[in-house]
Amino acid sequence: MRQAFGAGACIDAGACQQIHRHLLEHAGADAAEHVVAALAFDDDVVDAGLEKQLTEQKAGGARADDRDLGAHVRVSERCFAERRARPVAWFTALRGSVRSCERVRDHRATLRLKPRMTIAKADFIEGIAKGMAVLESFDTERQRLNATLAAERAGLTRAAARRHLLTLAHLGYLETDGSYFWMAPKVLRFSGSYLASSRLPRALQPTLNRLAAQTGESFSAVVLDGEEVVIVARSGSYGTPTRVLAYGLHLGARLPAHATSTGRVLLAAMPAAQLTQWLKGRHLARLTPQTVTQARGLRTLIARTRKDDYCFASEEHELGVQALAVPLRDMQGHTVAALNVVLSGTRYQEEALQREMLPLLFEAAREVRSLL
Repeated sequence: MRQAFGAGACIDAGACQQIHRHLLEHAGADAAEHVVAALAFDDDVVDAGLEKQLTEQKAGGARADDRDLGAHVRVSERCFAERRARPVAWFTALRGSVRSCERVRDHRATLRLKPRMTIAKADFIEGIAKGMAVLESFDTERQRLNATLAAERAGLTRAAARRHLLTLAHLGYLETDGSYFWMAPKVLRFSGSYLASSRLPRALQPTLNRLAAQTGESFSAVVLDGEEVVIVARSGSYGTPTRVLAYGLHLGARLPAHATSTGRVLLAAMPAAQLTQWLKGRHLARLTPQTVTQARGLRTLIARTRKDDYCFASEEHELGVQALAVPLRDMQGHTVAALNVVLSGTRYQEEALQREMLPLLFEAAREVRSLL
């Protein structure tokens, strides 16, 4: 970019908007490339740390760490307001590029936590990737999106997001009133196909049902997906208080890993380096007064979970709800999921649950090991 425009070249607002659109259309590129393209127009908006890191990256032929770059980007962004001589649209375009690269960076940080199949670039269909990004933009925070909101969340241009939204609505996966879009029941085909074809839920379901019938409590099997855990199998109610179900502990529910017993069990199974990367720069949201929100405190709890081979969490995700979890391992000793019991209403002491529920959970984990 420097060679094309010259160092310190003055780029007008129209050119910046065009470059911004190009960056968003190619959001699958490495975040470092976005940073270079977005900030290299003017030396005054690039801080010394970023310049040094990019120089080292180029000399070593290695990819820069996206999250470190993001920290430099935020420092550099403060310089935008001081550059009064530039047109407002110039700063707006660059700010948009920074936000876009940070979204890509954060998404890549999540993807790096688990091995991912690599394919040739010619085999990668960007249209499918962008369509899935639009679908993933819908969540409990935003159930209804228009083209502008979907574009911001998916890292696309508004025009591209609008086309994907209209296509998904045409195919029946979204519903719309002409302005806003929301998910249609047809999206459940994806989860239904997973539950029908995946071996894990089918292997665990009889054991979960037996435990629930035996104790009258609610049991779930959970896997880790990025910063959240997902319930992939759960027992029938068998007299379980309906209040537990009303707060989102249903099949397919996604819960923050740091505030749940199953999340800590699954994080405890990570190698030390992978856990460090998972914790680095991550915001641990406070959900109740008991939620642990400091990385150091969470790391201590995870270490205890690893040592004890189980985790007890009391009212950290939801007031009045306690949970006890153990890892589910396959025959090779790899943790593939977590099994937990969820109790609400009466407050239980950890020692009582250890005595009454922990032996049942460990026995169930041994029972299903050959099936995983």
